[in-house]
This record gives sequence, C-alpha cells and structure tokens, in this order.
Amino acid sequence: MANEYVTLEDLKTQLSIEADDATRDVLLNRARLSASRSIDKTTGRRFWLDTDPVQRTFNPRGRIVREDDGDLFLVDDIGDDTGMVVETGSGASWPSVTGYETSPDNALADGKPIMGLLRPLATWGIATTRLRVTAKFGWPAVPDDIAEAAMIQATRLYKRKDSPEGIIGSGEWGVRNLSRRDPDVWALIEPYILPGFG
Repeated sequence: MANEYVTLEDLKTQLSIEADDATRDVLLNRARLSASRSIDKTTGRRFWLDTDPVQRTFNPRGRIVREDDGDLFLVDDIGDDTGMVVETGSGASWPSVTGYETSPDNALADGKPIMGLLRPLATWGIATTRLRVTAKFGWPAVPDDIAEAAMIQATRLYKRKDSPEGIIGSGEWGVRNLSRRDPDVWALIEPYILPGFG
C-alpha cells in the first residue's frame, strides 16, 4: 500500500498494539487506506506527491479567474515545480508557454501547493485552447492536520468492527450512538476543503 497519511507503526502505537504483532495488520491497513481516501474525497484533493512528473490537460471552462493583474488559470495542486512544463493548444499542437507566474505567491516555500498559473497582464487564449501541465501533483508534504485527521479516522474505523450497529459502550459513558461525522476530524480537514466539496 502507498500514499496513506498515517503509518502502520503509528497506528499500532495509537492503539497500544505491539509493533511485532502482525495479527491485525490487514484490518489496520484497510482502516489506514479508507481513512486516507475518505479525506481525499471529502476535501476534493490529495495530499501525497507524485514520485515522477505527470502530464495533465485542463479545460479552461470554469478555471480562469480574471484578476486586475492578468488571467489566473486554476490547476490541480502542484507540490513540486522542478522541471515543470506548461503548454497550451489542442490536438497535435502544444507550444510551450513562458511568462507565467505560480500562485499563490511563495506557495511551495510555505509548504503549500501551487493552485494557479497567472499570466501577468495577459490572457490564456481563446476558449477552445487547453492547458497541459507536466509536474508533480499533490502537496509538497502531508500537512500535520491531515496526518492527525487520518490517525483519528483510522482508529475510529478499526474500532468500528466492535460496533457493527453503530452503537458503542463504555463503563464511563454508557451506551451511545456513534456520530455520523467525527467533529475532530472535520475540524482538522475543513480548512483544506476545495470550494464545491464537503
């Protein structure tokens, strides 16, 4: 498995399971994977970084924001711009683009992804033009909030096997229904949700 936001070792520590106890690894790994992908689906983005540059093509419809200083083309999160290639066109014609700036300013230096490409005092072209970007998509590193949310959610999913009807009991609190959404997980991931998701 790859690209989970919580390690098996950390989840075992959280649940007080011995590191060399592999009897529950299948269930733990399933909980880690489900928690991580659930966060991706809820936020509308992913927080792991491609290992190699990937080429993606974007339709400009609904992705261009007209700003005072030029057109901003919204792209999927880019976590590493080393060797990034930007092209416009369609079919077999894809000329390279220069003279763009990444947005927001200093995103990668601040540990955040590039989310847009700005053409200072210029436009991205006609409506039929596509934008093709080759880069490493994702986030530069998994944010601490996302890792903590994945830990809480993976723990909750693992323990869910003990409450198949959605009811959990404890000597201190008695019997209660599990809430549909963990408030702590939601508080941690809410600032990362893209508009239109969640």
